[in-house]
Amino acid sequence: MTTTLNPTPPKLGLANLDWTLVGFLGVIHGAALLAPWFFSWSALGVMVALHWLFGSIGICLGYHRLLTHRSFQVPRWLEYVFATIGAMALQGGPIFWVAGHRQHHLYTEDAEKDPYAASRGFWWSHMLWLVYRNPATFNGQVYRRYAPDIARDPYYRWLDRYFLLLQVPIAIALFALGGWSFVIYGVFLRIVVLWHSTWLINSATHMWGKRRFHIEDNSGNLWWTALLTYGEGWHNNHHAYPNVAPAGWRWWEVDVTWYAILLLEKLGLARRVVRPPTEAVAQER
Repeated sequence: MTTTLNPTPPKLGLANLDWTLVGFLGVIHGAALLAPWFFSWSALGVMVALHWLFGSIGICLGYHRLLTHRSFQVPRWLEYVFATIGAMALQGGPIFWVAGHRQHHLYTEDAEKDPYAASRGFWWSHMLWLVYRNPATFNGQVYRRYAPDIARDPYYRWLDRYFLLLQVPIAIALFALGGWSFVIYGVFLRIVVLWHSTWLINSATHMWGKRRFHIEDNSGNLWWTALLTYGEGWHNNHHAYPNVAPAGWRWWEVDVTWYAILLLEKLGLARRVVRPPTEAVAQER
């Protein structure tokens, strides 16, 4: 039996849940709740630092603006470094992540074709889409069709298969440095906080925020999600011009990820950096 490219997503209900994934998410969240009993300022510092490294550099810069949208270019060895950091965030391998996000842009808010369509409600777009096994989202033979450029690369195929194992050396290193306090904060709490930070872009910014550009979807510029996600919350800008490297266009639109791309450009490591078109900047003033 063949799998169609965009099958109808599963209906909500206990019978359609992927209980293995529900259990996995529950264990990670449960371990994160142990944080008050393992608190130390150094552990909190580790959590914040890794949230930035895996979130801004790995997910926002690596998975999103580099691999998904190709809004700038870097040497292949550096691209692999960024992709590996992204895989350490525990948000899926690069083929899975890129394919899902490209589907989101192709079919934004379409209840059947957008994996995390906000038209199905806040909680669906925030996290329920993860626990209902839609083949178009989770079947590798299906989703890799949306990221053939990534799927052709043997290293990205390896990351897509084994990204979960990357948490093991992270946990071992953190335990050696600071014991269970560092593990709870640097692995479990960091994963949960970064998950929900990222998921807010799928959910909150498609329901609230200012709409600088009146495009067909409901994406908005939401300042507080931009602060939590290193610039991704300027989501209306991004959906209007998805292949542009900066998400924040004004000096007051804080975009930490864009600052990192600018630094790479100044160091000669990033080239062909796509900036907002002049006419679009002039039009929106």
